[in-house]
Amino acid sequence: MKISVIGAGGVGGYFGGKLALAGNEVTFIARGAHLEAIRENGLLVKSSTGDFTIEPAKVTSKYEAISGSDLILIGTKAWQIKEIAKQISPFISDSTMIMPLQNGVLAAEELAESIPGRNIIGGLCRIFSMIESPGIIKQTGIDPTIVFGEPDNTSTARIASLTELFTKAGISSIHSKDIQADLWKKFLMICSSGLLAITKTNYGEMRTIPETRKMLAELFSEIYQTGIAAGINLPENIIEKTMNAVDTFPPESTSSLTRDVWAGRASEIEYQNGTVVKLGEKYKVQTPVNRFVYYSILPMEIKARSVNPK
Repeated sequence: MKISVIGAGGVGGYFGGKLALAGNEVTFIARGAHLEAIRENGLLVKSSTGDFTIEPAKVTSKYEAISGSDLILIGTKAWQIKEIAKQISPFISDSTMIMPLQNGVLAAEELAESIPGRNIIGGLCRIFSMIESPGIIKQTGIDPTIVFGEPDNTSTARIASLTELFTKAGISSIHSKDIQADLWKKFLMICSSGLLAITKTNYGEMRTIPETRKMLAELFSEIYQTGIAAGINLPENIIEKTMNAVDTFPPESTSSLTRDVWAGRASEIEYQNGTVVKLGEKYKVQTPVNRFVYYSILPMEIKARSVNPK
């Protein structure tokens, strides 16, 4: 299968690397020092499932290179989706599958502003990974998994082809029968990132301090209530299950948003706790913990974007 991966960071680098290792024709869209390092030395993935190198790796900064792709995986930050959708729209065909793997619950909706809905497949991933240094991806912890499904939750031939693709590449995958619910389940989890950022804790510290553990459970509860009000089919035990999942994370682990805030970089706060606040207002749900997290980070976000708007 001809595959393009837009964003060769922790997410795109890992999953794109696995797909290339399996013999698929994979083109990585990257930029800066990361692009140059991959071009010169290939892509090295350090993984809990075994290290590997894609060398040579097909890499470019030009969106024209995605033309003719059967599948496009988008692994960039959530705030980049709208602009990416505009730029790639001329290079997709009627049969091109586009799977966003962003955090949050707005990626498919924002893609659809510039790309036909028939091209979009709902997707999310579960992975702890990051760019360790230019050209090198480091993945740790939980088994990396892609969860995907048709926006209308039907079973189709292309979904079956994706299941086969991921299986042959050794990528754990789940065909979701309710992709909206699964997106919200992850959304609930990842919104903990902002709380890690403002308390300057990792998951091990967060979950063992009684006060921050209580805040975390309250943050999850607010998102659950907002999702229910929005008509999302979330299970009643989702807060308990999410807290249990947090207890399994490597103690030292954090998240990309957390690290971005600490480093003074632009973050996905608008697509995480900021989205909770806005949807809470829309559906008349009180979200005090998420509001506190969002407005605590917002001044730092404004400052970061004034320095580097991209």
